Amino acid sequence: MSLLSSLLLGLIQGISEFLPISSSGHLSIAQNLLGLQAVGKEHLFFDVLLHLGTLAAVFVAYWQDVVDMVREFFSAIGDLIHHRTSVHTPPARRLLLMVIVATLPLFIILPVKDAIESLYYNTAFIGAALIVTGVLLFFSDRVKRGRKTEKTATILDALIVGLSQVVATCPGISRSGTTICTGMFLGFDRKYAVRFSFLMSIPAVLGANLLDLADAVHKGVDMTQIPVYLVGILAAGISGYLCIRLIRLIADRGKFGWFAYYCWAVGGLTLIATIIH
Repeated sequence: MSLLSSLLLGLIQGISEFLPISSSGHLSIAQNLLGLQAVGKEHLFFDVLLHLGTLAAVFVAYWQDVVDMVREFFSAIGDLIHHRTSVHTPPARRLLLMVIVATLPLFIILPVKDAIESLYYNTAFIGAALIVTGVLLFFSDRVKRGRKTEKTATILDALIVGLSQVVATCPGISRSGTTICTGMFLGFDRKYAVRFSFLMSIPAVLGANLLDLADAVHKGVDMTQIPVYLVGILAAGISGYLCIRLIRLIADRGKFGWFAYYCWAVGGLTLIATIIH
């Protein structure tokens, strides 16, 4: 793999992971329609690193939330051990609980993990999925602004957003777009919908990539490619962080429709390219 390929795939991962346009869909299009098939099949370790690069971007962007949730996690364990009860649950602890609840539905996909991964090479499915993503984005701009935050959102709300994340494991269905839109449909404050979506991506991405990392190490890692991999990681992390900042602004202004038109265009072109490829 060349430095240019690494840089290109890193940018695609970083930009499409957080903008609501499906990173898996775009990486698949790049690999299956732009002559980069070998990158996806022979560099599984690199693919895992790209996802960890964007995960690092989430930690940087939401560092205080992460620290607060970790602190509340250990505080909650201490309360259980010492049988302490509190009338008012701290917001960070409620947020932690909601992230955990939203993550649980992902266990549903374990029995069909291989079938979902096989869709990565089905560009016709990905093209159609991008069009569906566009529909969600289009209608999210038209729902009434909600006011729910970690203080008022319910466990059922978190569970529903978590189920939408399960659907978004299919390539071409944007994880960020689907979970943010679902939050908006449930009445989440727009800023909170974005924040919750990215925070709940931490256990989801970390868990999935730990499984893939084991497979990658088992297949072997080409140590001579490490400098090339680092270029991709940095490109994914930096572009990902910038896109997180951008999506906060766009969501608050109710401009997700911009991405709807993009998803429709890319989805349609992908379907056409698949037919004539």
